[in-house]
Amino acid sequence: MNHPFLSSTLRELQLFTRSWRFWTTFTLVVLIFVVSGPYGTLERMTLGVRLGYWLTVHAVTWTIAICLALMAEILLRERLSHTLARMMIGSLAAALPIGFALGVIDFAFFGRWTEMENGLNRALFALPLCALFCLLTYTAMHRQIAEASAPPPPPSFSPFPAPEASEPEILTRLKPQNRGALLRLSVEDHYTEVVTARGRELILLRFADALKELGATPGLQVHRSHWVADAHVETLKRVEGKLFVVMKDGTEVPVSRTYLDATRSRFG
Repeated sequence: MNHPFLSSTLRELQLFTRSWRFWTTFTLVVLIFVVSGPYGTLERMTLGVRLGYWLTVHAVTWTIAICLALMAEILLRERLSHTLARMMIGSLAAALPIGFALGVIDFAFFGRWTEMENGLNRALFALPLCALFCLLTYTAMHRQIAEASAPPPPPSFSPFPAPEASEPEILTRLKPQNRGALLRLSVEDHYTEVVTARGRELILLRFADALKELGATPGLQVHRSHWVADAHVETLKRVEGKLFVVMKDGTEVPVSRTYLDATRSRFG
């Protein structure tokens, strides 16, 4: 897909579908509504029906709110600098379609359609809920959203050499301005942080798969969540009985017990 707007929207939607923080927040909100049974659902519905009702309501409303929030976040980047403000505009705009979607859901569960006036009233009622959903989503996902929406940094001089022509496959996943000699990899939730001589970037890739894409780059996995490149290791350091790999840029990478012997043998 070549259209930049659609590509950006789909890329940011992937952040949600693959984030355990988002799904944890969604699940907790649904459970709160199921257990508390607001708006008379506790008295009118059995537990199973109430679960189905609120799961449907939240799945539909969150989908509408998130899609419009992400579209606004992308379209308004040149006009508004704050990510939350852009997302909030899209979320509040979602109140109208959400109001009518709630009418359809009520018909499916209760067998009656809402009148136009009731639909508009529902949209007004949905405004604070849309704002709440936006705040919850931003709180859980702001780092990933900021990473995906950040403008490319200006090119800068690096003392490290650029990668060879036969560069590791993982570098092709990075923005062009971040492609350079690999320094280290680290796990960040369901993402892998790739640090190169030209920058750092979070990519949607399992750590085990990231290691397979390093190619012939000399390096060593020193922890279940960390890999370091041989050429950029300065020394080893022990702090309170724990071993760390000290990189040439001063970063200290922890070494787990499983990789102690291999790390000492390679860098000791």
